Amino acid sequence: MAANPYRQLPAVHEVLNWPEVQTLLNAHAAELVTEVVRQEIAELRQRIRRGETPDWDAERQRLPQRIRQRLQQADRPWLRPVINATGILLHTNLGRAPLAESAVQAVCQAARGYVNLEMDLESGERSSRQDVVRRWLTRLLPAESATAVNNNAAATVLVLRALAQGREVIVSRGELVEIGGSFRLPEIMQASGAVLREVGTTNITRLSDYAQAITPATALILRVHRSNFVMRGHTSQPSLEDLVKLAHERELWLVDDIGSGALADYSRWGFRGEPSPAESLRLGADLVLFSGDKLLGGPQAGLIAGRRELIQRIEKDPLMRAFRLDKMTLAALEATLRLYLDPAQALHEVPILRLLSQSLEQLRRRARRIAAKLRSLPLLRQVQVREDRVAVGGGSLPEQTLPTIVIAVKPQACTDAELAQRLRTSEPPLVPRIQDGCVLLDLRSVFPEQDALLVKSVTDACTIAKN
Repeated sequence: MAANPYRQLPAVHEVLNWPEVQTLLNAHAAELVTEVVRQEIAELRQRIRRGETPDWDAERQRLPQRIRQRLQQADRPWLRPVINATGILLHTNLGRAPLAESAVQAVCQAARGYVNLEMDLESGERSSRQDVVRRWLTRLLPAESATAVNNNAAATVLVLRALAQGREVIVSRGELVEIGGSFRLPEIMQASGAVLREVGTTNITRLSDYAQAITPATALILRVHRSNFVMRGHTSQPSLEDLVKLAHERELWLVDDIGSGALADYSRWGFRGEPSPAESLRLGADLVLFSGDKLLGGPQAGLIAGRRELIQRIEKDPLMRAFRLDKMTLAALEATLRLYLDPAQALHEVPILRLLSQSLEQLRRRARRIAAKLRSLPLLRQVQVREDRVAVGGGSLPEQTLPTIVIAVKPQACTDAELAQRLRTSEPPLVPRIQDGCVLLDLRSVFPEQDALLVKSVTDACTIAKN
């Protein structure tokens, strides 16, 4: 009569007394080791329920190693550097724009010790932490003043609250956008205390619609760039120049929320229609709002630039303290903005601009070198280098794509989804994309210095699949 397999399961206290596990108890908290042992025994129990008959001698050898691997995973930091092989340069789930090396160094210096965050070193008097933002943005943009908060949604709330609380704000229906995380502009406006006044229709809003909506209760006209979608066909909207002229004739403010915001000229890479904060201000907008961690290539921030009197009102709002940036973010932002004083230097040092500037031939040469190494792996039945196109991401440049080069691999010991999962849990983690039954390694978003690590991650993942 065959022995009951459940009776052969080791008890938790027995496993904890194994010499190999005792060694682990010396290096890890007893509660954590005990929990991991319970998880491993529970998995063995699940295998028996599925009808498997474990080889107990082999399990006795393998179990300590699996416990060690679980403990290593449990001790890893949650936030870890990853290789972004999706091709999406502004991948929201992967932290959007990587920082320039000078920005990283600035963050480290600010974190290690004290900085003159709110002190004028010459006078010794207290100053504003926003002075660093003003210093550089007013040199880069035709703005009288500037300030920064923790993201562009916060910038919108703060501007509306400071300039239009309890009063009407005119917005085109076609610009009532929803941004990531299900945050909708009407709800953001409601939170600010401003009163939304919709005009026009989804696809067509005329200047006369804005003019007819103006009342003594109107505070400003808000223009919102549709940064994460496009409308085609029978559409029409007034130009910024016409909106500025109308607003100023009626003694209203014109606020231009351009979303991503680019200080570099993205038309050099074939992109069109991306508004520039400098152009918006030159055309007469009283304030322009944009993000720091998208096309600018800096840290997460909501940047506000324009008329001095409006910036002063915004900075006096009580919510300014709740939305303000810390010293490390300000250090990264300053370092990033300084790079743009020399456009050639920014092109060379801002990571997103570097990645955009890689030619197809450069990507193809790298891909061929990597593919030659991957073809030696017996667990991959197909390794191909081919052209593709990919979006920039981050809610920027909708429906516009970049040419890119991908390495398409097909595993033979597992599915494409299983290989992708193993790549994500390799060391370092490698995040690919899956398309048409292939795992795609898109080099558009991989730094050249990461090529060897990419090969290591794929090799390790294939080794796991083989075992």
